[in-house]
Amino acid sequence: MKKAGFADLPLHGGHVPKWLAERMAKLGLAIVESILLEYGKKEVVRRLSDPFWFQSMGAVMGMDWHSSGITTSVMGALKRAVNPHAKELGIYICGGKGNHSRQTPSELMAIAEKTGLDGQYLSHCSRLSAKIDNTAIQDGFQLYLHSFILSDEGDWTVVQQGMNPASSTARRYHWHSASIRSFVEEPHTFIYGRNQGKILNMVHKDASGSRKVIMDIIHEHPDRTLAGFKHLKMPARHDVRTEDVDLKRLGAMLWVAHEIQPAGFEDLLLLQGLGPRTLQSLALVSEVIHGTPSRFSDPARFSFAHGGKDGHPFPVPLNTYDETLKTLRVAIDKAKLGLSDKQQAIKNLSKAALQAEKDFIPGTDLAPLIEEEKRNSWKYGGRTVSGKEKPPAEEQLKLF
Repeated sequence: MKKAGFADLPLHGGHVPKWLAERMAKLGLAIVESILLEYGKKEVVRRLSDPFWFQSMGAVMGMDWHSSGITTSVMGALKRAVNPHAKELGIYICGGKGNHSRQTPSELMAIAEKTGLDGQYLSHCSRLSAKIDNTAIQDGFQLYLHSFILSDEGDWTVVQQGMNPASSTARRYHWHSASIRSFVEEPHTFIYGRNQGKILNMVHKDASGSRKVIMDIIHEHPDRTLAGFKHLKMPARHDVRTEDVDLKRLGAMLWVAHEIQPAGFEDLLLLQGLGPRTLQSLALVSEVIHGTPSRFSDPARFSFAHGGKDGHPFPVPLNTYDETLKTLRVAIDKAKLGLSDKQQAIKNLSKAALQAEKDFIPGTDLAPLIEEEKRNSWKYGGRTVSGKEKPPAEEQLKLF
């Protein structure tokens, strides 16, 4: 097992309204299914172990781009959406916030019964990762959330979060099983019992290296332990600013969505009929599904897909959100039947933006774009926790 990275986030209160929570679950499931179809189970697990990708996914789902609430809301949405389809997908999500975190070992044992994985070992990994982040690394954060994401092939990721009231911050920790994959390659010479598939055997003689790594992690000095990890640090302010976003990446994506139109780009013809605002959202969702790790260094950029529930950078455009969900759902369902053209077209959106970046010269100020999104929000069913967006005064006069 290895620690993949961590993120420092400002503590942020409030709740996720039902209208957003339901859409987050649907979009989360669609993203997981798309990654599964294109890249497999290992990649789903690996993505969730990356703190930058995780934050980007939360932003594209309509959560506040910078806050601690992304962790609890994303993991809650994924657990609700993925687990009912776990047998089909081969992905299981255990644990959660508060009391749910303490149910992780029993949930893992139940999954082990179904899959043939070693439940005792998985429970040990769950407890150990929590113990290290809560006790062995004395950084002032007390854990209150522990989620364990597992594939039926034995790969897993732990996402857990601690709170530091003194600094009004939360810290999210990511663990990944990448370094223990070899233990499924050389099982015992003979195991008597009913065959339930592949198992993980931590007591095998060749597992001594992993046991040593675990002990090394426990005894490592915290400063040295944290030095080599990916570290995401988000600001306490709510507003999205120019310095938060790679303008070349965002600008190229907006140009693809709003200027070239599908009819002008051969690979995107299957997306004809979608408005430019939906193409903007789809392009960012496409990058979350297909982008390489280096593409997620600016998670705030992904808030330009569906805004944020508190209105930053702009209200959540529900009509656009629903059209994005519908398009993704149709593409996934067709791909399961062997008809992957539409899924490929969605993939090509992010490719087109990447290609456009080569010659794109960005502006220097994000404020006009945000202002335009806010001004037009009512057209797309804009909504925040405070309610539905209304047309500006001048637009209201036109309506009468």
